[in-house]
Amino acid sequence: MHYPYFIIFKNLHVQGMALYPFILLREKSYIEDKVLINHELIHHRQELELLIIPFYILYLSHYLINRVKYKTHHQAYLNIIFEREAYANASDLNYLKKRRTFSFLKYAGFIN
Repeated sequence: MHYPYFIIFKNLHVQGMALYPFILLREKSYIEDKVLINHELIHHRQELELLIIPFYILYLSHYLINRVKYKTHHQAYLNIIFEREAYANASDLNYLKKRRTFSFLKYAGFIN
């Protein structure tokens, strides 16, 4: 497991954001939030699997498609396959140890 570089960004509109190799956090205290950090580390794994730049292209594309489908920003965001995997497994602090490559595809219905 690699250890991320944390950047505290007080104006961040969310609690945390993974921008490989960084994790941006709104508050320094969030470094201690194991579930939040695990969520962001799941995104790091996804980013690495897709060679970083393609991850962001797919993430944005999926968001835009979802925005048309679900109408609201919040629902579009929650239904991005990368977010679905991260939210579903964030509280399992051992998830990354047992996670299979491209596991996010399960959340798009491509694999079981």
